[in-house]
Amino acid sequence: MAPTLYRIILQVDNLDKAEEFYGTLLGDRGRRIPRGSRHYIDCGPVILALVDVNGEGIPGLEPKPLPDYIYFSVNDLETVHQRARELGCLSTEDVHGKSAGEIVKRPWGERSFYAHDPWGNGLCFVDENTLFTGK
Repeated sequence: MAPTLYRIILQVDNLDKAEEFYGTLLGDRGRRIPRGSRHYIDCGPVILALVDVNGEGIPGLEPKPLPDYIYFSVNDLETVHQRARELGCLSTEDVHGKSAGEIVKRPWGERSFYAHDPWGNGLCFVDENTLFTGK
């Protein structure tokens, strides 16, 4: 049996700002972890952990973005897209010749859009009815 993915960590430098950004974008405020430098948001079976690198006890750390996108399956793509638009975080890049920041049916069949958080992490939101899982 394959291991179960249960947590993804995103590094930030301001936990309150991260809570506000992700709480607004995802429509879920999540919960502050008593240690004080972590904030968790349940995303299905996986926890999105926002970790303030400045609160981890090592001065001078800068948050490092993940090297690739995190993909979220959502049941109302238009609502999440509107939140992303209001936050000003829609991607301005192209994906296969189409605007990444607009809701588009991608060549692999998914309806999706791309965004970036204030710390440089790439986010992709996909209509749950169009997920491509390789099966």
